[in-house]
Amino acid sequence: MPERDVELLAAALRRDSADLNLYVNVLSANLADSLPPGTVRVKRRRSLAERVAGREGPVAELDVALGEQRLSLRMDRGRMAGEIRHEVRGIVLSRRPVGLDEWIDALARCLAEAAASNARAREAIERYLS
Repeated sequence: MPERDVELLAAALRRDSADLNLYVNVLSANLADSLPPGTVRVKRRRSLAERVAGREGPVAELDVALGEQRLSLRMDRGRMAGEIRHEVRGIVLSRRPVGLDEWIDALARCLAEAAASNARAREAIERYLS
């Protein structure tokens, strides 16, 4: 995928990030629906009231595994913390904390690489670009 397309994808992923809670909820749902099973893991924080009401609760952590990259985004008291890990066969070779913008850029690059060989990843990209 050309660099310009990766930049467009990153811009599309970034466009709704003003409300962080809403952003991570929508992003996690879209990625989980679009990517192959097991690629996206979502952890939610549910209060007792949410459990009683049958609601899912807000996303506490979003974890996306694409190739040898694992991108994690954690919500903690309204703040977002990103982390990018390089993993090979379940062994973490490196990890680094990143800001939201860098995390989105890394996600866009990983999705673009995955789209080259995976139809579901290609569909995920098309969903964000349309």
